[in-house]
Amino acid sequence: MSKKICIIDGHPDANPDHLIHALCNAYEAGAVEEGHQVSRINVGGMDVPFLNSQDEFDTPPPEPILSLREQIGVADHLVIAFPLWMGGMPARLKAFLEQAARAGFFLKPGQSDHEWPERMMKGKSARIIITMGMPDLMYRFGMDAGALKALERGVLGLSGFKPMHHTIIGSVGALTESKIESWMTFMKEIGGEAV
Repeated sequence: MSKKICIIDGHPDANPDHLIHALCNAYEAGAVEEGHQVSRINVGGMDVPFLNSQDEFDTPPPEPILSLREQIGVADHLVIAFPLWMGGMPARLKAFLEQAARAGFFLKPGQSDHEWPERMMKGKSARIIITMGMPDLMYRFGMDAGALKALERGVLGLSGFKPMHHTIIGSVGALTESKIESWMTFMKEIGGEAV
């Protein structure tokens, strides 16, 4: 069954040589080959302002974020890909997600302080792809996969995304060409399956 997929390429550098961009391209290629509809949000090069107050958070975001977040709204499946920077997601990607979340987009506030917010993303699935210089086992166990858990348990989990999957690619500086090709093949496969 064909799905609508939104890929958020969260690398803040638009230079096409980065591994994250290639992984997103491979995922998209596999999805398109299997007949899925793919939209893409490339954070690299975007001018994303930081949120500064609750008042800002309660109002809709500025363009182009207001229009871009509609790609998330109509998607059945969301992919967020980013390189691990200083143990977390790059600031520009985090700023984009904060801006996209404005005015109850991910979570609509309840009628009272005692009512749980409405999960606006129920029925959607997600995949998180993270690359890093350190070995993936060090990230998973030594650092407790903090950025991954923050996304899975935070904005995605709270807003209703389910199921969620993730791919962690460590030691990227030591990847051989054959290993990179293997990851590209894997991305095409999961893109085709829309998982």
